[in-house]
Amino acid sequence: MDEPVGERWVAVTAARRRPPSRQVPWRPVLVQVALTAILVVGLVAVAGTLEARRLAEQEAVENATQTTGVLVRTAVLPVISDDLLNREPEPWQRAYARLDGIVRTEVLTDTLVRVKLWTRDGRIIYSDEPRLVNETYPLDADEIEAMRAATSLAFVTDLTEPENRYERDAGKLIAVYYPLFTASGVELLFETYLKYDRVIAHSEQTLRTFATISVGALLIILMVQMPVSWTMIARLRRSEHQRHRLLAKALTAGAEERRRIAGALHDGVVQDLAAVSFVVAGSADQVRGVGRAEIGDQLDVVAETLRSNIRALRSLLVEIYPPNLRNAGLPAALSDLAATLSATGVSITITTEPDLAVGPQIEALLYGVAQECLRNAARHAQATTIAAGITRVGDVVRLEVTDDGVGFDAASVLRGPVDGHFGLRVIRDLAADLGAMLAVDSRPGGGTRWRLEVHTDDE
Repeated sequence: MDEPVGERWVAVTAARRRPPSRQVPWRPVLVQVALTAILVVGLVAVAGTLEARRLAEQEAVENATQTTGVLVRTAVLPVISDDLLNREPEPWQRAYARLDGIVRTEVLTDTLVRVKLWTRDGRIIYSDEPRLVNETYPLDADEIEAMRAATSLAFVTDLTEPENRYERDAGKLIAVYYPLFTASGVELLFETYLKYDRVIAHSEQTLRTFATISVGALLIILMVQMPVSWTMIARLRRSEHQRHRLLAKALTAGAEERRRIAGALHDGVVQDLAAVSFVVAGSADQVRGVGRAEIGDQLDVVAETLRSNIRALRSLLVEIYPPNLRNAGLPAALSDLAATLSATGVSITITTEPDLAVGPQIEALLYGVAQECLRNAARHAQATTIAAGITRVGDVVRLEVTDDGVGFDAASVLRGPVDGHFGLRVIRDLAADLGAMLAVDSRPGGGTRWRLEVHTDDE
């Protein structure tokens, strides 16, 4: 509706634009498929990058642990001596110097930047940073458990502990704790710090290559899916076109069936009744000629009854299939309908735009809704005046039917089932078939106003 009509208007059906089959929006569908593919690839790439980073870090920690284990077994363990625990300066210095030489020549690299050797009580008995030697820092539960169970421990350290104050300038580090024993069986904990970026670089490169291959494979799959999507859209367009053709055929078949029934009644029953009425009227005149006036009067009553039924049948034929709807057009068919209903004593006015041209489906819709509204107003609403008008603005055709009858509570009727309101069900179904908007404005004692709006490009 394109004008304010007040709160009393109640929608019976909603406008539902139906593009013809040749306008099935395949481009937006393909664009949506492409955008979805891009989104999926992006999500996979982001998730893959995060997962690759996590796996790379995990692998980096494992590599750092393996590197430390190899160094301990091949380089450090052979020079570990109980003299490192000796309080006498000379044995301790010799043991310290021997370990320090191995550490600086075979252990420390651009990647491995710090070494510490701990006792169980948390004392550092060796470090390549001399300022840490003989300082004591309590070991945490994980480090003590690593010594007890003789298992390695590795993690990315945050360098917040006091014993890490000399490593904080080295950047992000991986700390590895590796348990070992002196010849006499004393438990020690060998600690190394490896540069995170150096250790993880190789792992990241490997996983990045794997992620690239995975994303590439996904892109190939999506590219293969695009022709499949196009084929499915083409099939959908053909199915939609076929559905519209079947709908049009069904509507045409319905109209043709009504025309056939109307023709059969007109050419058969109506003609036979008309012939019988003439015969009865002639028989009435004959019996009067032989002095049987009473029988003649009875035959006149029969003839009038036949003629009345013929008129009723012809009115019904106009309602079933108005002959002027196809031949003379919608205005002429509505005029015939108004003339038929005016016989009941109701004043009916029909106005239509000159040269109104619409397709057969919309023409049938306009006539069907007007027919039901006019018939209901004339027969059930106790209306004395009915006005129907058809106007067109752009591609929208509007039908309005107004009467001064008793009206009804539209909102209440539409909230409940319409099974008991056959006329309302008919016009609702007619409008819904073509996606037209149908609304009613009515209240008890206030008459009724129907409005139908349909887009002419919906056929």
